[in-house]
Amino acid sequence: MFSNKTIVGALVGVAAIGSPAFAQDFNGVTVNVLTRPGYVIAGPLIERGKDFEEMTGAKIVVTEVPFAEIFPKIQNDWATGTNSIDVGVFAAGWGVELDAAGLLEDLDPYVAADDKIDLDDIAPYFREFGQKVGGKTKLLMVDGDFQMVYYRTDVLEEAGLEPPKTWEDYLDVASKIHGMDMNGDGEPDYGSCIFKKRNAQSYFAIQTFAAPIVQTSGTAQGFHFDNATMKPLINNDGWKKAFELYKETGKYGPPEELNMDIGDTRALFKAGRCGLIVEWGDPGTLQLDDDATAIRGKMLAISAIGSREVLDRETGKLVPVTKENAPYSVDGINYSPFAAFGGWAGAINKGADERTKAAAYAFLSHMNQSAQSGVDVTRGPTGYNPYRISQLASIDPWVEAGMPADLATNYLGAINAALDNLNMSSDMKIPGAQQYTGVVLDTELARYLADEISVEEALANIEEGWEEITEDFGRDEQVAAQALALGG
Repeated sequence: MFSNKTIVGALVGVAAIGSPAFAQDFNGVTVNVLTRPGYVIAGPLIERGKDFEEMTGAKIVVTEVPFAEIFPKIQNDWATGTNSIDVGVFAAGWGVELDAAGLLEDLDPYVAADDKIDLDDIAPYFREFGQKVGGKTKLLMVDGDFQMVYYRTDVLEEAGLEPPKTWEDYLDVASKIHGMDMNGDGEPDYGSCIFKKRNAQSYFAIQTFAAPIVQTSGTAQGFHFDNATMKPLINNDGWKKAFELYKETGKYGPPEELNMDIGDTRALFKAGRCGLIVEWGDPGTLQLDDDATAIRGKMLAISAIGSREVLDRETGKLVPVTKENAPYSVDGINYSPFAAFGGWAGAINKGADERTKAAAYAFLSHMNQSAQSGVDVTRGPTGYNPYRISQLASIDPWVEAGMPADLATNYLGAINAALDNLNMSSDMKIPGAQQYTGVVLDTELARYLADEISVEEALANIEEGWEEITEDFGRDEQVAAQALALGG
């Protein structure tokens, strides 16, 4: 084992990374990283891992597994002491459950010795809600995520339509542009494109629909549970409306939409076949790709879609928006941008040996620092979206990366507007989060979309499933975890 002096010495080397003296600090150390498959997220880890190896001697090995396998593989490997994985790069919100089991390394001592990371430059939401658990830094962001809506400016202009402000507007616009030839190939295209494949990422999109209907009073309110009791806040007219709106978008989408994951919908909108999409921040930069000429500069972002009706939590019914029941509403519309996934972040296995942990931290810091991440977030294929204040402060780096100035202004403006919204809704960040949403919510939503069950049955099943998970983890423990996660 290595002493704290060894760790701090290695971290001091981070400040001089690239110098000949530092090049040997991690010579012979292998850091095994697990994340999702494909170039998105994994690609930059591999590329910068090679650079890191040249600078430090540490070998970065990135293993890719299907999205649904990331959490259980990491949890099992670390909980059983197998310790074949040193770093997991996954949804920031999943860190809470892993930390509750005592599996995450506390990164605060490493941060204290790191003069390159500049935590104050990380946007407050991602710094406080993404990287910290219980007030301690347990993860480092490589990406900042929340979902927005994008629209084709040329398509809406041709149809004489304004960008949508509510989900009802979204459906109206989608219905009027569905079937238009949007890329000039003579084939009818789609009013809306949303990834709805089961056991993938559809369960994030449904929450983007639900958030402005259910959350009205700020981030700490949440929209999944009654925070005082952890009773599920899902079997009500608010979530019912969200489910019904979400399903109705399928009338104006690709016929195979229920089998489409995010890679499939991205291929469609890059080919110019989608008038409206629900997405993370990636389409802003994906427009710059060589295979996206059909939409370059034509797809603008909306920071959030809202609702003119919100849930009355006492009755479970919908009521019109007022300043009393939705204090952050604007012109009778409640907005609640959803931090879907919360961003990809790296965490270190507490069970790894000390030198490996030091090398792992140095690598994650290298990925997180503005010098590297400021470049990565401007490149569409990386899947990395901005999370540092400096990345959102000026359009200049984005224009230098090839983004038209008006597009860059819109893109950064939409992201900043979402981050500045005091009613921003947080992804679930409690023990069992992946089970609540990635299993139960996803399964019942998919069954409803496939017409296997009614919306009432879906919501009742989710309520029952969420209650079982809460009981398994302990209701009092989950109440405390929810308060910690939401800052309540």
